[in-house]
Amino acid sequence: MKIVRFAAPDCPERYGVLEGDIIKALAGTPFKTMDYSGETLPLASVKLLAPCAPSKIVCLGVNYHGHAREMGHNIPNVPLIFLKPSTAVIGTGADIVYPPSSSRVDYEAELAVVIRKSGWRISQKAARDHVLGYTCFNDVTARDLQRIDGQWTRAKSFDTFAAVGPWVETDVDPSRLEVETFLNGERKQHGSTSDLIYHIDFLIHFISHVMTLLPGDVIATGTPSGIGPMKIGDTVEVRIEGIGTLRNKVVRQD
Repeated sequence: MKIVRFAAPDCPERYGVLEGDIIKALAGTPFKTMDYSGETLPLASVKLLAPCAPSKIVCLGVNYHGHAREMGHNIPNVPLIFLKPSTAVIGTGADIVYPPSSSRVDYEAELAVVIRKSGWRISQKAARDHVLGYTCFNDVTARDLQRIDGQWTRAKSFDTFAAVGPWVETDVDPSRLEVETFLNGERKQHGSTSDLIYHIDFLIHFISHVMTLLPGDVIATGTPSGIGPMKIGDTVEVRIEGIGTLRNKVVRQD
């Protein structure tokens, strides 16, 4: 099932289920009961938004063996987590704005987990009960500012630096998915979630022992090797097997 969040002429924000080229609108949100409103809309008639509106985005640093080697990092003893603000979120088709304070902005393709229900101190056994589904994520990063600051908040938190979408896929096994980035049609990243250092059930368990996870929250599980810079005018695509393609253009800040 593909769960979308969309804007239509009569309503700025709704949820629905995408079946082919048709959206079956929901009466509410997908985080409680999946009640259909009875209305259907052609996909071409709406604007897809980020498929959820998270209170927070919990990201993983250095969570692929290949990326750890690429960056010269040791394997972390525990998951290395950091936060992106909700104000950084954009959906597929929206623009990534290149901040004038940076001279290098990178793509980072990631599998993201969308939380279905609240949880605090979740066991690994119960972790999947808290998952709505999975989506594509681009952890956009001002790499030069990350190196200057020595910590990651500024480099990761600019508005538009958390691209999510195009939808939440509920029927996919996240343990062995191909993760790719294409820049202007050329493949730059190619990895598999089988290379994750810390896997999803443990991540949900670990993070929920630090902070309460809320419906719609996003866990971005880290990026494989092959990260690199984007330029103004570039189109970047994050493609994940069994989910779809998240596509954004990089633009200059007005």
